[in-house]
Amino acid sequence: MTSPTLQVNLVNAWPTTGVYAFITGLALDNNNALFLLQADGRTPYYPTSPSSIGSPLQANCAIALGAPGSTTTVTIPHLAGARIWFSIGQPLVFLLNPGPALVEPSVSNPSDPSIGIEWDFAELTYNSGQLFANITYVDFVCLPISLTLTSKNGGAAQHVSGMPHGSRGTVCDALRAQSAADGEQGWASLVVPGGIPEQGAYLRALSPNNGIVTSGGQAFKGYYEPYVQQVWQKYTGTGLSVDTQAQWGDVQAEVNGGNNLLTFPSGITYAQPSTADIFSCSSGSFAASSNIEQGAITARLAAAFNRSTLLETNEVPGNGVYYQNAITNHYSRIVHQTNLDGRGYA
Repeated sequence: MTSPTLQVNLVNAWPTTGVYAFITGLALDNNNALFLLQADGRTPYYPTSPSSIGSPLQANCAIALGAPGSTTTVTIPHLAGARIWFSIGQPLVFLLNPGPALVEPSVSNPSDPSIGIEWDFAELTYNSGQLFANITYVDFVCLPISLTLTSKNGGAAQHVSGMPHGSRGTVCDALRAQSAADGEQGWASLVVPGGIPEQGAYLRALSPNNGIVTSGGQAFKGYYEPYVQQVWQKYTGTGLSVDTQAQWGDVQAEVNGGNNLLTFPSGITYAQPSTADIFSCSSGSFAASSNIEQGAITARLAAAFNRSTLLETNEVPGNGVYYQNAITNHYSRIVHQTNLDGRGYA
């Protein structure tokens, strides 16, 4: 059993002052109520349902971090779906809709009040049994964040290094170079200008999924389709083995020549995914399913398409040699190459 509360040390590794943090989530010991931590780092704020959409918070939840190198200690209860948000220069803007429902900052909504702020987040769930935490680049790249977990029971600390300072510029420059190399202007369109000069005057780099959203569906149109056709041709008459890494073990599939569906013995089938399906991992052929086995297969198939391993090996997840095909998720490739230890969802 874990303690009812968790102490989190927020270390300001940014070279300046003016760094703010927010912590949000669902309070597991309070009927999953919407939770924000107040600015003192210890007082919970449970918003009530407002009368109108876009209502302001009724408590100050901007935790001001100290000078560079300083540590600000905060305390949180058991939380699910929690995020630790960081912003530079000014606090983020969170709003409330009836429910209450939290309106979080968005990098794909040009009218969002935080659209011009440098910000990022890490994710965690802290329940009665365990702590799960990760850094993520699924939506965008902006601030370098690292995580360290120290157990009260002793043992080695667990650490995820994240990206080095200045990496935003590295990622954005590499995306622009990729567009110059292969002519796919979608990569360059992921670069959002702004920010400070030491980051290359880039505000952030969007993921391809968000790039498609902000372009109104125009970015990467038809990008993955030639690769998908090759995959379907290969597995028409050739078996594909997917390790579900769960109770179903390895499951085999082939493309059915009659209906052109990738078909598994349990009856689970997949139509050819679109570029948007592959980059989102959650739409069309890869949409969420109540079938748990299908969920396990979908996660691994979508990853294999993003990594472009399906022509090199008949096994999923594969042998770890990723992004070798010219048609691949170059955003993910660049993010992992830039990352100090290669860890972090992309």
